[in-house]
Amino acid sequence: QPFHPMYNYAYITDAQEGLILTEINTLADGEPRNNFLKRALTWNPNGALNGARHIAVGGYYLYIATKRGLAIVSVDVPLEPKLVAEVPLNDVRASALQFRYLFVVDGEGLKTIDVTDPKAPRLVQNNTVRLGDAHSVFVSRTYAYVAGGKDGLVIVDAEKPEALREYQRFNANG
Repeated sequence: QPFHPMYNYAYITDAQEGLILTEINTLADGEPRNNFLKRALTWNPNGALNGARHIAVGGYYLYIATKRGLAIVSVDVPLEPKLVAEVPLNDVRASALQFRYLFVVDGEGLKTIDVTDPKAPRLVQNNTVRLGDAHSVFVSRTYAYVAGGKDGLVIVDAEKPEALREYQRFNANG
């Protein structure tokens, strides 16, 4: 069965250049000496991806942390990406996708965005686990694990993504 053409590329974010696609099929041709990668596309329409620093992939959508917030880009046709939505947020740092929710850490803490329809994302209001120095997030089943900087590892009960609640902090006694 044919696979989607998006899987022919590695997706890279760059703070100045935005989104970079690199064709990776050369790594799968069985010839070990043929390991040279080539840039297929550099894309940053009107600076929408300026400050890009993190990317999460779900289906053929890319969720990119930028200076302006979260940019959602369709790569259904990989060499013709389309910016389908933006969610303004303060200093987005990273995100993790699980089912229909995107868990995002920004300058205020951990938040959730309902991306059931990636073209119409909905930031869940009044649902922030406040953290002053969150760096990254990993979601597994009903918990979100946040690299919280000075707050240590912050474990959040995410069984109900629209009602996040802090479960535990671990900082190894400072």
